[in-house]
Amino acid sequence: MMELRFTKWGGKRHWRFLAEPLGSDGFGWWYGCPRGTSMRRGFEEPVVADYDFIVLVPADGAFVASFNGPSHPNLSMYVDVTSVPVREEGVVEAVDLDLDVVRLWDGSVRLLDEDEFEEHQVLYGYPAEVIDQARATADELLDRIGWRQEPFGAVGDAWLARFLDAR
Repeated sequence: MMELRFTKWGGKRHWRFLAEPLGSDGFGWWYGCPRGTSMRRGFEEPVVADYDFIVLVPADGAFVASFNGPSHPNLSMYVDVTSVPVREEGVVEAVDLDLDVVRLWDGSVRLLDEDEFEEHQVLYGYPAEVIDQARATADELLDRIGWRQEPFGAVGDAWLARFLDAR
């Protein structure tokens, strides 16, 4: 199993959960999380996912993408804008930079948490280059996800289908 660890700027614990390695391709490393996966934010009580999902840790990029199974009530995809994820033995680590790009089941794409991003720039003292990178990544993701450019189209769908079929 691979542990995915997200922190906030400055090292404050954020989300952590375990995922099953599924494989890799030119887009990055893919991990599966079955319904029942326990996820913990900071030191809060764990929450249990009531849907299957897969996670892409990109080979190139400052994000981590989750592709949700059909039982998720609202979102087909949730992409966290992060620092460049670091993969080490048994662990993926990334700093969550607040901005999230989501695709709803109707295909519409939205940017979330701009207010949190603005607030945290001051609270945590994000450097200018981090702010610029996060905004550029969010803009790129909005475009790529909206147009279903890979891996946010057939590639992600195929990894998710294989994961669901194996369940």
